[in-house]
Amino acid sequence: MKRVFVTVGTTSFDDLIARVVAHDSVQILKNLGYNQLVLQIGRGTVVPEPFSTESFTLDVYRYKDSLKEDLQQANLVISHAGAGSCLESLEKGKPLVVVVNEKLMNNHQFELAKQLHKEGHLFYCTCSMLPELLQSMDLSTLKCYPPGQPEKFSAFLDKVVGLQK
Repeated sequence: MKRVFVTVGTTSFDDLIARVVAHDSVQILKNLGYNQLVLQIGRGTVVPEPFSTESFTLDVYRYKDSLKEDLQQANLVISHAGAGSCLESLEKGKPLVVVVNEKLMNNHQFELAKQLHKEGHLFYCTCSMLPELLQSMDLSTLKCYPPGQPEKFSAFLDKVVGLQK
Protein backbone atom coordinates (compact mmCIF):
# COMPACT_ATOMS: atom_id res chain seq x y z
CA MET A 1 0.00 0.00 0.00
CA LYS A 2 1.46 3.37 -1.06
CA ARG A 3 0.55 6.01 1.49
CA VAL A 4 0.54 9.81 1.50
CA PHE A 5 0.51 11.47 4.90
CA VAL A 6 -0.64 15.09 5.13
CA THR A 7 0.04 17.06 8.32
CA VAL A 8 -0.84 20.58 9.43
CA GLY A 9 0.68 20.19 12.92
CA THR A 10 -1.11 21.83 15.84
CA THR A 11 -2.54 24.64 13.72
CA SER A 12 -5.18 24.73 11.00
CA PHE A 13 -4.56 24.93 7.27
CA ASP A 14 -7.94 24.43 5.65
CA ASP A 15 -6.71 25.49 2.21
CA LEU A 16 -4.19 22.63 2.18
CA ILE A 17 -6.73 20.04 3.34
CA ALA A 18 -9.30 21.21 0.77
CA ARG A 19 -6.67 21.24 -2.01
CA VAL A 20 -5.32 17.76 -1.29
CA VAL A 21 -8.78 16.13 -1.20
CA ALA A 22 -9.98 17.94 -4.34
CA HIS A 23 -10.85 15.52 -7.14
CA ASP A 24 -7.91 16.53 -9.35
CA SER A 25 -5.38 16.07 -6.52
CA VAL A 26 -6.75 12.67 -5.54
CA GLN A 27 -6.69 11.59 -9.19
CA ILE A 28 -3.05 12.66 -9.52
CA LEU A 29 -2.14 10.71 -6.37
CA LYS A 30 -3.94 7.64 -7.75
CA ASN A 31 -2.11 8.02 -11.09
CA LEU A 32 1.18 8.11 -9.17
CA GLY A 33 0.28 4.79 -7.55
CA TYR A 34 -0.79 6.01 -4.13
CA ASN A 35 -3.82 4.25 -2.68
CA GLN A 36 -4.06 5.69 0.82
CA LEU A 37 -4.30 9.30 1.97
CA VAL A 38 -4.02 10.03 5.70
CA LEU A 39 -4.90 13.56 6.83
CA GLN A 40 -3.93 15.10 10.17
CA ILE A 41 -6.14 18.19 10.11
CA GLY A 42 -5.36 19.88 13.47
CA ARG A 43 -7.81 22.64 14.41
CA GLY A 44 -9.17 22.93 10.87
CA THR A 45 -12.80 23.47 9.96
CA VAL A 46 -12.49 21.49 6.72
CA VAL A 47 -13.16 17.91 7.81
CA PRO A 48 -13.28 15.53 4.84
CA GLU A 49 -15.43 12.43 5.17
CA PRO A 50 -13.23 9.31 5.47
CA PHE A 51 -13.94 6.62 2.88
CA SER A 52 -12.57 3.37 1.58
CA THR A 53 -12.96 1.78 -1.84
CA GLU A 54 -11.14 -1.11 -3.49
CA SER A 55 -8.57 1.27 -4.95
CA PHE A 56 -8.30 4.17 -2.47
CA THR A 57 -8.68 4.97 1.23
CA LEU A 58 -8.99 8.33 2.97
CA ASP A 59 -8.38 8.49 6.73
CA VAL A 60 -8.81 11.69 8.76
CA TYR A 61 -7.95 12.68 12.33
CA ARG A 62 -7.22 15.86 14.27
CA TYR A 63 -4.39 14.93 16.64
CA LYS A 64 -2.44 11.98 17.95
CA ASP A 65 0.10 11.84 20.76
CA SER A 66 2.75 11.09 18.15
CA LEU A 67 2.93 11.26 14.36
CA LYS A 68 5.82 8.78 14.38
CA GLU A 69 3.80 5.81 13.10
CA ASP A 70 2.12 7.81 10.32
CA LEU A 71 5.48 9.24 9.23
CA GLN A 72 7.11 5.78 9.24
CA GLN A 73 4.32 4.30 7.12
CA ALA A 74 4.26 7.19 4.64
CA ASN A 75 5.77 6.95 1.19
CA LEU A 76 5.26 10.70 0.75
CA VAL A 77 4.66 13.46 3.30
CA ILE A 78 2.82 16.66 2.43
CA SER A 79 3.19 19.16 5.24
CA HIS A 80 2.66 22.74 6.28
CA ALA A 81 5.97 24.61 6.61
CA GLY A 82 6.22 24.39 10.39
CA ALA A 83 9.79 23.76 11.49
CA GLY A 84 8.86 20.82 13.73
CA SER A 85 6.88 19.01 11.04
CA CYS A 86 9.62 19.60 8.45
CA LEU A 87 12.41 18.38 10.72
CA GLU A 88 10.52 15.30 11.88
CA SER A 89 9.70 14.27 8.30
CA LEU A 90 13.22 14.92 7.02
CA GLU A 91 14.85 13.04 9.89
CA LYS A 92 12.66 10.01 9.08
CA GLY A 93 14.07 10.15 5.54
CA LYS A 94 10.66 10.66 3.94
CA PRO A 95 10.13 12.47 0.64
CA LEU A 96 8.62 15.79 1.65
CA VAL A 97 6.44 18.34 -0.09
CA VAL A 98 6.00 21.50 1.96
CA VAL A 99 2.96 23.63 1.19
CA VAL A 100 3.47 27.22 2.27
CA ASN A 101 0.45 28.95 3.77
CA GLU A 102 0.21 32.17 1.76
CA LYS A 103 -1.94 33.70 4.50
CA LEU A 104 1.06 33.47 6.86
CA MET A 105 3.73 34.69 4.46
CA ASN A 106 5.63 36.85 6.96
CA ASN A 107 6.16 34.12 9.52
CA HIS A 108 9.32 32.82 7.78
CA GLN A 109 7.74 29.56 6.64
CA PHE A 110 8.44 30.50 3.04
CA GLU A 111 12.13 31.19 3.77
CA LEU A 112 12.49 27.88 5.59
CA ALA A 113 10.92 25.90 2.74
CA LYS A 114 12.91 27.78 0.11
CA GLN A 115 16.24 27.15 1.86
CA LEU A 116 15.58 23.43 2.47
CA HIS A 117 14.54 23.12 -1.19
CA LYS A 118 17.71 24.93 -2.31
CA GLU A 119 19.70 22.35 -0.35
CA GLY A 120 17.79 19.58 -2.15
CA HIS A 121 15.91 18.16 0.84
CA LEU A 122 12.30 18.86 -0.18
CA PHE A 123 9.91 20.32 -2.71
CA TYR A 124 7.69 23.25 -1.85
CA CYS A 125 4.75 25.08 -3.33
CA THR A 126 1.59 26.98 -2.49
CA CYS A 127 -1.84 25.32 -2.32
CA SER A 128 -2.77 26.39 -5.84
CA MET A 129 0.42 24.85 -7.27
CA LEU A 130 0.19 21.52 -5.44
CA PRO A 131 -1.39 19.47 -8.27
CA GLU A 132 1.20 20.74 -10.76
CA LEU A 133 4.07 19.98 -8.38
CA LEU A 134 2.77 16.48 -7.63
CA GLN A 135 2.74 15.73 -11.36
CA SER A 136 6.17 17.19 -12.12
CA MET A 137 8.31 16.33 -9.07
CA ASP A 138 11.00 13.67 -9.21
CA LEU A 139 11.39 12.27 -5.69
CA SER A 140 14.63 10.50 -6.65
CA THR A 141 16.39 13.88 -6.84
CA LEU A 142 15.88 14.61 -3.13
CA LYS A 143 18.89 14.43 -0.82
CA CYS A 144 18.71 12.83 2.62
CA TYR A 145 18.72 15.26 5.51
CA PRO A 146 21.50 14.40 7.98
CA PRO A 147 19.69 12.97 11.03
CA GLY A 148 20.38 13.64 14.67
CA GLN A 149 21.72 17.18 14.37
CA PRO A 150 19.04 19.39 15.96
CA GLU A 151 21.61 22.04 16.85
CA LYS A 152 22.45 22.47 13.15
CA PHE A 153 18.75 22.78 12.32
CA SER A 154 18.32 25.26 15.17
CA ALA A 155 21.23 27.38 13.90
CA PHE A 156 19.84 27.16 10.38
CA LEU A 157 16.41 28.25 11.59
CA ASP A 158 17.93 31.18 13.54
CA LYS A 159 19.67 32.27 10.35
CA VAL A 160 16.49 32.00 8.27
CA VAL A 161 14.42 34.05 10.70
CA GLY A 162 17.13 36.68 11.08
CA LEU A 163 18.30 35.93 14.63
CA GLN A 164 21.79 35.08 13.45
CA LYS A 165 23.97 36.41 10.64
